[in-house]
Parts: sequence; structure tokens; C-alpha cells
Amino acid sequence: MTKAELRPQMLARRRALLADEVARRSVALREQLMGDFPVAQWRWLHVFLPIAQQHEPDTWEMVREIWRQLLPVQLAVPVVQPDGRTLRHFRLTPDTKLVTNRWGISEPIDAPEIAPAAFDAVLVPLLAFDEQGHRVGYGKGFYDRFLSECRPDALRIGVSLEPPVFRITDAWAGDVCLHACLTPERVWRFDDV
Repeated sequence: MTKAELRPQMLARRRALLADEVARRSVALREQLMGDFPVAQWRWLHVFLPIAQQHEPDTWEMVREIWRQLLPVQLAVPVVQPDGRTLRHFRLTPDTKLVTNRWGISEPIDAPEIAPAAFDAVLVPLLAFDEQGHRVGYGKGFYDRFLSECRPDALRIGVSLEPPVFRITDAWAGDVCLHACLTPERVWRFDDV
């Protein structure tokens, strides 16, 4: 399927999920991340914060678990810039003040900015992904631009409530592929990336 075909289909599937099911799958995603990756060894982890009304995976599960375990990894989250095309990234701590932007995303205020080169791993939002590590986002290109600014060795880890499709037929060389993708059932790894 093409990206244009997958977007409405996956948005509809996600919106059909009950809040309890999103919560259950989000706990499973947290367990996959904490069980399969050396989170405590990373210096910086970039985490997207969920848009609750879009039934996105609740990444607060991961954030709170890292804080609960007092892991040494530092967290950063994105902030959409006024140009509507780019992201800047800011430190997230238990004391960070947050405001909700026009899309329903929590964003830090008065927090230190962190450069993309600092990140050891990035949790990547997506609507769909395929068995080759390609992803479909909302179509604005935020993460393709951001991920191209990160170090080549920074892990790109997708976070999906659904299993992969076999192949995204219009993936192209400019797409930034994932190294791995968390699903509630398992972690998918992509060796060709």
C-alpha cells in the first residue's frame, strides 16, 4: 500500500480503539522498550509526547518508568516551531512546566534546548510501518528532517500500536528508515538500515 492509502486507514483504526485498549497497549510498549534496549546506558533519549485525542501511544508510560527507576538517561521532547515545519528539542524532567499547544501536544516552557546531535536514541511517532523499516507519519516531514540532523549512530525506534504492513510501496531513498519498532507484541528490528 502507498503512504496516502495507509494514512486514512491507520488513523481510522487508531480512532476506533477505546481508551482502555490504548492504555493496555501503551503499557506493553513500555515493557518492550525497557526490556529490549539498554535505556540506562543512554545519555539522552528523545521522546514524543502523545496527542491523546488522536489515540497515540501513551509515551508517558515510558517517561514515568524511567523516572520511577531513577535511570541516569536524560529526556528531551520536541516543540513544533512557528514555521509549522521544524522542531526544536527541550529537556524534560519531573519539574518541567508544560503547556498544551494547538494540536493537543504538551510542550515544555523555560527548559534548556538540546541539540539533535546529543541524542543516543529517538522514539519516533508513526501511523504505520513496514517490515523493511519504512514508516508513515502524518505527512508533514517533521521527523524526516529532524532525524537527518541526528548522529548516524542514534537509534531510531518507532512506536506503534499496530503490527507492520508488509511493504510501503512508495517509500523512497529520502525517507529515514527505522532501526527498530516497538509494538505491543514484539520489537521489530531492521538489519538493512
